[in-house]
Amino acid sequence: MSELEKQVTALVAEIFEMEDSELWEKRSQHFVEDLGIDSMLALEVLASLERTFRIEIPEESVLEMTSLDSTIGLVKAKVEQAAA
Repeated sequence: MSELEKQVTALVAEIFEMEDSELWEKRSQHFVEDLGIDSMLALEVLASLERTFRIEIPEESVLEMTSLDSTIGLVKAKVEQAAA
């Protein structure tokens, strides 16, 4: 697990009130359908990711953040874009 993956996992796990390891094991599962996470928590994740990584993520991107894997992918892309 990369440092970015660890940071994103820890941030999302804290908001979802889960253990990091539990969320990592379920990283491909759908936040809403499989884990029962509501959309308000997803928006909280989005805002926290923006603050933590100093990136801008459009609110409509929350629709792409369906699992931990997809969230990590989105953050990686935004961080790389910001560094370019």
